[in-house]
Amino acid sequence: MIRTEELLLNVGPQHPSTHGVFRIIVKIDGEVITEATPVMGYLHRGTEKLAENLNFTQIIPYTDRMDYVSAMTNNYVLCHAVEKMMGLEIPERAEFMRLIVMEMQRVASHLVWWGTYLLDIGALSPFLYAFSDRERILGLFNELCGARLTYNYMRVGGVKWDAPDGWIDRVRTFVKDMYNRLDEYHNLVSGNEIFLSRIKGIGQYDAQTAIDYGLSGANLRCTGVQWDLRKAEPYSLYDRFQFDVPVGKNGDCFDRYEIRMAEITQSLRILEQALEQFPGEGETMGKVPRVIRPPAGEIYVRIESPRGEIGCHIVSKGKAEPYRLKFRRPSFVNLQILPKLLVGESMTNLVTILGGIDIVLGEVDC
Repeated sequence: MIRTEELLLNVGPQHPSTHGVFRIIVKIDGEVITEATPVMGYLHRGTEKLAENLNFTQIIPYTDRMDYVSAMTNNYVLCHAVEKMMGLEIPERAEFMRLIVMEMQRVASHLVWWGTYLLDIGALSPFLYAFSDRERILGLFNELCGARLTYNYMRVGGVKWDAPDGWIDRVRTFVKDMYNRLDEYHNLVSGNEIFLSRIKGIGQYDAQTAIDYGLSGANLRCTGVQWDLRKAEPYSLYDRFQFDVPVGKNGDCFDRYEIRMAEITQSLRILEQALEQFPGEGETMGKVPRVIRPPAGEIYVRIESPRGEIGCHIVSKGKAEPYRLKFRRPSFVNLQILPKLLVGESMTNLVTILGGIDIVLGEVDC
């Protein structure tokens, strides 16, 4: 019998697989993890506290930076909360623009995850393919709002800019091309024996555990729970479109992989329908007071981001600034299960499990 000594090891806060400044302190006995402690806060910026001294339009750029690969979705959850408080009516063309950019953002976000996840576990080519396709989405966003990462595109009552000439047609072309690229992705990776041996049966948990931990997104649906807020509690225009909610049954890293890949396909389906029904004309901003002052009271709204349920809780005193603002960040909540998944696993599976959860550090620390 080989005698081993327990070792304390730091993974991060600048380890490549953590994609930012996230740190895990692990105790290992040989190659086996006996204890794992996530350490968060290296990127904390006090967004929610800063918002108390900003008007609602000034807060929107801060939401971009919470989840910098899903900025459009974060823009929407804040604007949606304020609009519900004020009972505002959003022009149809503006709502279509919002939905189109949110689904394009979902595809772009999943492409970042796919490329970096495979890079972390040893495959370089998928990263190059994914970022090549994501670049096309960023180019379309750049045409729309002049930015590639932090967009500041949505406004309370609508959107800042209308689609430029030919933009809708270019999105149609991208959607058509992306279907073919997805086939290439699956041929390259999804049936690869080495890849399957790395992720099948790893990081497994059941539906009750997922619910107990408050997981959402692919981290919940991988256990067979069919819960997607676009279907369960439709917002925007999602109730007009046909799409499926992919689920797994084993609750492992492979199921989470398959679900996110299937979600790209479903987002493309939604985009096809939205582009087909897109209004030929109309306003992009509703009738909004010059100074936005939601009535006194509080509200909580939630939507489906690429990482799961993102919520926005606003407490208003009837002023131009929120009295309190709190975001439910899916990355922060989903991360809570990490210690449970790591204990008993080998160090070689740490990156596989962490990447399978799909966290964004800006959203963890906020």
